[in-house]
Amino acid sequence: MPLVKEKKQNIIDTFKTHSQDTGSAEVQIALLTERINILTDHFKSHKKDFNSRRGLLGLVGRRRRILDYLKDKDIAKYEHILEKLSLRK
Repeated sequence: MPLVKEKKQNIIDTFKTHSQDTGSAEVQIALLTERINILTDHFKSHKKDFNSRRGLLGLVGRRRRILDYLKDKDIAKYEHILEKLSLRK
């Protein structure tokens, strides 16, 4: 389930660090979080879709690795993105 182009561009514009940024850790985490949220809603009505559930676990793992990288590189950005995306409560 890909993101709609306008929604993806809106997320990139919100989290970019400079004018041509499309691949920084913050942007990647935000895009993965949106895809994870979409899949989570999908599973509310399709409980037996195990193949997509495996894909969801891959997305969660990828986001976790990027978050770990960001935590090692810049703890302030890490905390800011957790707060902005409300990942830790």
